[in-house]
Amino acid sequence: MSTAADSGPDWRRLHPRTVLVTAVVTAGVAAGAAVPVTVALAGPVGPARAIGWVLTGAALLIGCAAAGDYIRWRRTRYRVGAERVDLHTGLFLVKRRSLARERIRSVDLTAHLLLRLLGLVSVRIGTGEHTGGDSTLELDPVTREEGERLRRELLDRGAHDAPGTHREGELATLDPRWIRYAPVSFVAPMLGGAAAGGVMQVSDWVGAQGEVIDWFADRFRDTPPLWTVVILAAAALAAGAVGALGLWVEMWWNYRLEREQGGTLRVRRGLFTSRSLSVEERRLRGVDLVEPLGVRLVGAARVDAIATGLTQDEESRSADHNTLLPAAPRALADTIAAEVLREPVSPTGAPLTPHPRAARGRRLRRALVMALAPVLVQAVLGVLLTPVLLWTALGCAVVFVPVAVLLGLDAYRNLGHSLSGGYLVTRSGTVRRSTAALQRAGVIGWTVKQSWFQRRAGLLSVTATTAAGGGAYTAHDTDASEGLAFASEAVPGLLEPFLDRG
Repeated sequence: MSTAADSGPDWRRLHPRTVLVTAVVTAGVAAGAAVPVTVALAGPVGPARAIGWVLTGAALLIGCAAAGDYIRWRRTRYRVGAERVDLHTGLFLVKRRSLARERIRSVDLTAHLLLRLLGLVSVRIGTGEHTGGDSTLELDPVTREEGERLRRELLDRGAHDAPGTHREGELATLDPRWIRYAPVSFVAPMLGGAAAGGVMQVSDWVGAQGEVIDWFADRFRDTPPLWTVVILAAAALAAGAVGALGLWVEMWWNYRLEREQGGTLRVRRGLFTSRSLSVEERRLRGVDLVEPLGVRLVGAARVDAIATGLTQDEESRSADHNTLLPAAPRALADTIAAEVLREPVSPTGAPLTPHPRAARGRRLRRALVMALAPVLVQAVLGVLLTPVLLWTALGCAVVFVPVAVLLGLDAYRNLGHSLSGGYLVTRSGTVRRSTAALQRAGVIGWTVKQSWFQRRAGLLSVTATTAAGGGAYTAHDTDASEGLAFASEAVPGLLEPFLDRG
């Protein structure tokens, strides 16, 4: 039973349809597990008895899950007061948690397909602090109208629109042509490998893995091993490309980036699972123009927010919680970055100071070491075990060394740093090139690193630390004097006590 303290008129309950949602989701999980379990039990006990046991177990599982969620619903209350947001829940272990309203930094709405059909959303209220679950309250679920009301009420800080000529309202909407960037992302090969692993796992569940392997062996019996590898890799990449297209559609369909009154950027997206992310502009400290290698080769980039108060838990990271614009043409990415920062020109497009030639040598050496390490291992094993590994080592050397040299040279070309108005800009990376524009006022400290090898080459790395985004943005392998001058000029007075001008 609820206590008098949490049963007053200001306290609200979650929506009672949460029990139905839990029952349906559990039924789906049970249906997915029923097939392999039935197949596994059919041999020892017979098909009819196996089906009966599986149905009985599924009914018990669904009933227990629904009963547990009903108890959770009965024991959960929340209240939005003038100064705090409170959430009370629990049966045997009662939890009473409270967040101060002035510390709330995010109110995000999420709804998978079933919630959307029922007009419900899950609301995540966070302070952005890295203290685990104590900095987040989750109301799962409430009606969509209630979720929107909570978002507006908790993020309303009064009118404080920033001056400027940049437009309000809609800043960007989905262009279906952006889908062409999905197959060139790193998601495609990962999904291809996952598809191959999934086929083998499912075949193992039904006891047909040997037949699947024999089927593939028959198809490639007369094919040379090299071509077999090439064909299987191409098939996996094709499956991965199809999966990447589907994942992109699910994540970014109905995408909209808007600037709301009061200075809040809002991203809405999702086909089956709708997501809503709100970022207050007063928490924005810059933007990060991210260009994975495949996306960069076709002239595209995405825009991420560098902001304080964005939740950093595993679920948020996997959901692209800070992305303001998906992979889009580079010119459009620069335009949106300028709009977001309320600048006439995006600082991410500013000319950058190149780094010394010694930095190129360091990148080439690192790339060659990574490329030659597996070659050396195979060569040693070939001498000790079988000459076949010597040929594979030679093949890897022929392929890996030129690729390593190209990536090392590209990594050097991508190095750069600059000051652009009120922003410091750093760029680095080749597999994932990042151009970060960070407000100079948002820098809270500097870290200067110089290894023994860097000292011999006259290089050092300077890192701007901040409370926003990734927390650190580095200009790698700069000229020693140039890097210190860059840090000193970016935030005057912060590094001066540690510099020896003599």
